[in-house]
Amino acid sequence: MQEKEGYVLAPCCRSSGDLQTYRRMVEIGVKIKGLKLDRPERWKERISEEVQKLLSLKEQLGDARPQKFQLKTPKGTRDYNPRQMAIREGVFKTIINCFKRHGAETIDTPVFELKETLTGKYGEDAKLIYDLADQGGEILSLRYDLTVPFARYLAMNKINTIKRYHIAKVYRRDNPAMTRGRYREFYQCDFDIAGQYDLMIPDAECVKIVAEILSELNVGDFIIKLNTRLLLDGMFAVCGVPEDKFRTICSAVDKLDKTFWEDVRSEMVDEKGLAPEVADRIGEYVRLNGQLELVDQLMQDEQMMKNKMARQGLEEMKLLLTYCQLFGVLDKVSFDLSLARGLDYYTGVIYEAILTTEKVQSDGGDKNEPVGVGSVAGGGRYDGLVGMFDPKGKKVPCVGVSIGIERLFSIMEAKAEAAEGKVRTTETQVYVASGQKNMLEERMKLCNLLWEGGIKTELSYKKNPKLLNQFQYAEEHGIPFLAIIGEQELKDGVVKVRNTSTREEETFPRDKLLEEIRTRVGPS
Repeated sequence: MQEKEGYVLAPCCRSSGDLQTYRRMVEIGVKIKGLKLDRPERWKERISEEVQKLLSLKEQLGDARPQKFQLKTPKGTRDYNPRQMAIREGVFKTIINCFKRHGAETIDTPVFELKETLTGKYGEDAKLIYDLADQGGEILSLRYDLTVPFARYLAMNKINTIKRYHIAKVYRRDNPAMTRGRYREFYQCDFDIAGQYDLMIPDAECVKIVAEILSELNVGDFIIKLNTRLLLDGMFAVCGVPEDKFRTICSAVDKLDKTFWEDVRSEMVDEKGLAPEVADRIGEYVRLNGQLELVDQLMQDEQMMKNKMARQGLEEMKLLLTYCQLFGVLDKVSFDLSLARGLDYYTGVIYEAILTTEKVQSDGGDKNEPVGVGSVAGGGRYDGLVGMFDPKGKKVPCVGVSIGIERLFSIMEAKAEAAEGKVRTTETQVYVASGQKNMLEERMKLCNLLWEGGIKTELSYKKNPKLLNQFQYAEEHGIPFLAIIGEQELKDGVVKVRNTSTREEETFPRDKLLEEIRTRVGPS
C-alpha cells in the first residue's frame, strides 16, 4: 500500500472485502487532503479524527508491502569482535585464577529453570525475569542469576559443603544502559562457599577475593561497602518501620547507590506509606559510613543496643572488619549503612564493590554524595535459600560474591581504546613461511611438526605466497617468530627462525627446532 498526494493506492486486493476497505481509505485520503487545502487550523480536530479512521483501516487490512528486515542484535545484547573477545578472555583468566587460588571448583547449570524455582526469591526484581512459552508441559524461565540455581543444585544433590565458582550468562528484562555495562544478556562470575563454618571467616575471604580481582585488573580506585541484614532490620525496627514493610523499605534504600536520598525518601513516604518522621530517622542512619570507629559509635547508641538484631549485626560487623584487617584489605572496605541489596534471600552480611573514580553530584544535594558510580561486584550471606528447596527445610549456610563482569569489560575496553595499543586476538607463536615457489608441502610438514610439538602455529593458505606478505601478516598479528624454509634450508636440514620485532634471524638444525622455539616462546 502506498500513499501519494493524499490518495491511497492499492497494490493488490486479496478479497472483495479488501477492495472495499481500500476504496474507503481512498475516500478518507481525499477528504483529509481537502480539509488541509481549505483551512487546516479550523479543521484540525476533524483532520485528526479522519487520520485515526485511516490508521484503523490500515491496521484492519494489514500492510500489503513486504516488510524490510533489519539486521540487528536484540535490545540489551551485543556482538563482540575478536579484539573485544581477547580483552574479555584476559579478564576471565584473571578472575578464574583468583578463584582457583582460593581453592574453588566449578559447576554448570541449565540456562533455564522451572519458573517455580525462581519465584519468590528476588523481591521487587522478580518482574525482570524472562518467562518462556510453554514448550511441553513445563513452565520455564531464563535464569536471573547464578545464586538461586546454585541453591537448587545443592538441595537437589544433597550437598552440604562446597567452594565453587560458576561463570555463565544470565538474563534480565531490565532497561539496558549499554555504555555503562548494563545489558539484558550478560555474564556473571560467582564465587560461593557453602557449609557450616565459624562466624565471618568465609565472609571475609569473599571480601578478600573481590579486592584481589579489582586490584589485579587495575580498574581504578574502589571501595567495598559492607553491611548486614540483621543490622538493617534492627535499624528499621528502631526507626519505627512496621515489620511487614522491612523488605519493601529495604528495596527503597537499595536505590541509594543510583539516586539521591530525597528521591528515596519520597518513595518511602509517597509510594510505600511510611510516616515522614520514620523516613527521616532512617535518613540519619543511612548517611553514616566508616570502619571500626563507626561500629564503636553505634554500640554507644542505646536504642540500637536494645534491639537484638541490631546488636548482633554490630557484633558480626566488628568481627568481619577485624578479619578484613588480618587479610590486608581493611583500607579497601567501608562499613556503610546505606547498603541494602534488595534481593529477598540475603540473611546476613552483604557487600558491594564500587568504583570511586567517577562521581555525579546532585543539584542542591550533598556535594560529597557519590551517585552513579559503577558497582562492579556484590554479594552476601544467604543461609535460608537452600532450605527453600529442601523437602524437610534443611538449611545449608552459604555466602558468596558475584563479579560484575560486563561493567569490568566496559572499563577494560575503554582503557584499551585510550591506550591505542594493539590487542592480540590470537596466540599464534610461529608463522611458517617461504619465499620460494612449490614449497607448500614442505611448509605443511613443518607446520605439522610444530603442532605436534605443542607450538601454536599458522601458515599461509596460498600455494606460492610472497615472502613480504608473510612477514607483514606476522607483524600485523603480533606473531613473535617466523620459521622460514627454502630449497637451501631443506638441503642443509635446517630452519631459519626470524624474530618479528627485532628482525634478527638465526638458523637451527631441524631436529633442534622444537627445543629452540620452546626456549624462546616459553610455556604454552
